[in-house]
Amino acid sequence: MTQPTFTKQTLTYKTVDGNDLLADVYVSQPVAPRPVLIWIHGGCLMYGDRNQLKEYQRDIYLQAGFTVVSIDYRLAPETKIGPIIEDLQDVYAWVLAQGPHLFGLDGQRVVVVGHSAGGYLTLMAGFCVEPRPKALVSFYGYGDIIGDWYSRPDPFYCQQLAVSAEEAHKNRGLFYLYCRQTGRWPIEVGGHDPDVEPEWFAPFCPVQNVTANYTPTLLIHGVPDTDVPYAQSVLMAQEFVAHGVEHEFITLPTLGHAFDVMAGAEDSTEVQAVFEQVVAFLRNHS
Repeated sequence: MTQPTFTKQTLTYKTVDGNDLLADVYVSQPVAPRPVLIWIHGGCLMYGDRNQLKEYQRDIYLQAGFTVVSIDYRLAPETKIGPIIEDLQDVYAWVLAQGPHLFGLDGQRVVVVGHSAGGYLTLMAGFCVEPRPKALVSFYGYGDIIGDWYSRPDPFYCQQLAVSAEEAHKNRGLFYLYCRQTGRWPIEVGGHDPDVEPEWFAPFCPVQNVTANYTPTLLIHGVPDTDVPYAQSVLMAQEFVAHGVEHEFITLPTLGHAFDVMAGAEDSTEVQAVFEQVVAFLRNHS
């Protein structure tokens, strides 16, 4: 693939309590009105940042004709899920309002792509922002945040050395492991107990908010995913069928979680084939 020529700007899309929330904007040269791709990092809503965007993926999107906007958002447990969704809504509104004159994008053609927790936020964008994006791509995302996979001790993570509540606060990785071993993720991220108030979580579960107006969506998930169950994308696909939502579902029989960022992913013919389908889907809907 030919290296695209582009400029990069790091811009503040929002300031909260004196802290700037940033977006990296990659614009192909020469500047022209282009559709924009909002890219959302993963990290269980607890860690990660906009710099997780892999260069080879950025270049694929630039070559496909998109301006790429990789975003930060506030993280749990310090920030709960409601304000995190507000960040998603605010950056979306910022892109539409500021994008045309700041970096020449076509504000009428916006797509959203995210991975893992970013895939979850991408699925939220299918119903919680207006006007709706033209297309969504969810890499191993999830639509149900209070299912047993998140609200009960996880068998895979329980095979690892147990993390105590005291140890959990040493770093975010340990905190996530503690949450998966204890089933506390919804409590720590939502601030509510799903066993007591399941209805409180309904506005934050994409699987419960699919309607006929939901954005066309491409789901990508590996069957042996040990972090986000493959069943999470199956549930979303079932809702799309039930409501007549245009969608595609790429099932990967042998690839696990974060398959596209593992060593050698860029040179994998299987991964390359996935991104060819991603680009085709995005172009067809933008």
